[in-house]
Amino acid sequence: MKLGRLNHVAIAVPDLAKATETYRDTLGGAVTEPQALPEHGVTVVFVDLGNTKVELLEPLGEGSPIAAFLEKNPAGGMHHVCYEVDDILAARDRLKTGGARVLGDGEPKIGAHGKPVLFLHPKDFCGTLVELEQS
Repeated sequence: MKLGRLNHVAIAVPDLAKATETYRDTLGGAVTEPQALPEHGVTVVFVDLGNTKVELLEPLGEGSPIAAFLEKNPAGGMHHVCYEVDDILAARDRLKTGGARVLGDGEPKIGAHGKPVLFLHPKDFCGTLVELEQS
C-alpha cells in the first residue's frame, strides 16, 4: 500500500449553515451545496482549496457518529483526515494484517465523492481517525 494525496480534512460542526457561511463569506472559500449522506449519518459540504478540500460535516439522523463527537466538542473541531489509496481492498487487507483496526464491518462504503471509503481506528493512527478513499 502506498499512501496517496491528502483528499480532505473533515471538521465536525454543530451548525452546517453557519460554518458554510464562515468558510464562504469570511474566508472566501468555494463551498459546495450541502449533500446528505444518510448511510454515513452526516450532511456535508466541501470547501475547495485547489490542492485539497475541507469537509464540513454535521449530524444527520439518529445515531450519527458525529453527534457523539459534538457532545464532547460542542463547538466542533477536526474529526478526521482522508487519504487516497490506489486499491482500497489491498490497503485494507495489508493494514489488517499489520494489526490496524478497520471500523464498521470492514467493507468499503460509498463516500461523498461516489468512491469507496473505509475508516481506521484513531488509536492505531496517533489519535486521529483516518479515512481512506479509493483514488
